[in-house]
Amino acid sequence: MSGHSKWHNIQAKKGKADAARGKIFTKLGRELLIAVKEGGPDPAGNSKLKNVIAKCKAANMPNDTINNAIKKASTSNENYEEIVYEGYGPNGVAVIVEASTDNKNRTAADVRHVFDKAGGNLGTTGCVSYMFNKKGIIVIEKASTEMTEDDIMMLALDAGAEDFSAEDEVYEITTEPSDFTTVREKLEESGLEFLEAEVQMVPTTTVQLDEKGIEKMERLIEKLEDLDDVANIYHNWEE
Repeated sequence: MSGHSKWHNIQAKKGKADAARGKIFTKLGRELLIAVKEGGPDPAGNSKLKNVIAKCKAANMPNDTINNAIKKASTSNENYEEIVYEGYGPNGVAVIVEASTDNKNRTAADVRHVFDKAGGNLGTTGCVSYMFNKKGIIVIEKASTEMTEDDIMMLALDAGAEDFSAEDEVYEITTEPSDFTTVREKLEESGLEFLEAEVQMVPTTTVQLDEKGIEKMERLIEKLEDLDDVANIYHNWEE
């Protein structure tokens, strides 16, 4: 799932998510498995699992599917390792790829191949991550709630959110990673539903591309998303 802090092209992203729902659910199932392996199947005592469940719900994953994945993870012998790759897309766009894999050599080769084919190049650890901050991002579609902008803003800020912004069709709430769970749970308790709810890598500066560069960047993201091992993609391209 490609991550960016702004939702200017929300309808396109929703449409693409619908088309790729099966693949997204498979990747989320792997995230659930990793969280269960790390902290157990009870979300009450496993904050990572609690946050992955919220991410699953934001992606419209049915509760039965979530519960079955957690149950399966409890007895599964599968083991995945989380790895982060950093590199450059066209025109020096900074790209961070989060993956989970049971074969590091295969995944590294696959990711490198995609970067090479798209006119980018895979870099070393730390080569672009300094251009990002880790933030909790919660996105609420305006049409999904009857609460006013002021009420949602005050609710979020009182719960510990760092920032609140209103875009054309959505509200976006930003938190420090340590406050993300608390803020998300307060909003959930008020009956709010999320288009997105997860801790992301948010760029501190952005890069604009010409038409040719946009084509290359879109191809890079699309090919990375096609890789089963890739969980999240972050970049500083100003879409």
